[in-house]
Amino acid sequence: MLAPDVRFEGFTATDWTRVLSLFQPRRASGAERDPERPRGLVVAVHSRGKLWKLVHTQVGRLRLDDAQRDWPLSPEDLARRNHASWAISIEAGALESVAERFGARARRGDDLVTHVVTLAELLQGEVLAGRLDVWPSRLSGVPIPAPSVVRGTLDSVCPVGRAMVVGLFDRGELWTSLALRRGRDGVNLVLGPEEVRADMGLLSGDWRRDYRHLAHAIEHRLGPIAFGCYAEVETIRKLEVDASPGAWARAAALRDLILSPLPAPLAIPLGVDATIFAFHALRAVAERIDPLGIVSPSVDLLRDLARDYAGVNVLGFHPLELLRKLLERER
Repeated sequence: MLAPDVRFEGFTATDWTRVLSLFQPRRASGAERDPERPRGLVVAVHSRGKLWKLVHTQVGRLRLDDAQRDWPLSPEDLARRNHASWAISIEAGALESVAERFGARARRGDDLVTHVVTLAELLQGEVLAGRLDVWPSRLSGVPIPAPSVVRGTLDSVCPVGRAMVVGLFDRGELWTSLALRRGRDGVNLVLGPEEVRADMGLLSGDWRRDYRHLAHAIEHRLGPIAFGCYAEVETIRKLEVDASPGAWARAAALRDLILSPLPAPLAIPLGVDATIFAFHALRAVAERIDPLGIVSPSVDLLRDLARDYAGVNVLGFHPLELLRKLLERER
């Protein structure tokens, strides 16, 4: 995915902080998270029915007495007992086994995609074997695509010589942007907003018009754009954790989110998202005109078929749903 000679240009410390903040877990309601909520990670290392080590990322080493007395404990129990937001239970030797098998499978010339997929498969094997357990298991049931599928998807979304861009605005100003240029060996240039702000010229204050200036500035530096996503930053923050059917499609229809251009592999999940929303609306109408529930089961069947189709894309899963699972928090 990343070329050996990849360059990062046009980022200040503020720009990097803003980009990373987009992937900070948050509540779907938009309300402030409870300051007393559980925080940090608890790691438990065990072997042969005995707890060896218990560490909290914010507290440090924890006493083993109480946990050892009640062992075995699930990662969820460990997290609740130690006021942590998530927990990992590892059997001694599991990570060493992963490292050895990864080294045996790695080959000179393997790219980053191959390494990441191989590592994910090995870790998944340890989970299935019961030697590694994580709570909460947000990625449970998500298939691991083959490296060839990932490369094929990247080729269809952003061919060699083209770029992908995300531009976010706030109060009429460019808040941050991220542009990636695809070379023959992968992404060879990651461009931040500092390099393009001056090229955008005088902005009107309406991001729905000003996004074109950003696109033109990036095209001038990186070449043709294969995929572009533009919105206000608060809109993106809400969409990332919005579980309501058709949220992304509705935002695109209302031009709260502008996707231009939009490759077919990304248009498919967006279209399925809109279809599921349509079926939810149809079911609400059916319940009003069909109090006996004769039509509703058929509507539910069609909606479920649409949801299943959402997972039958080139990656094998719905990318928008995966994003929500990773970022949504209850507390």
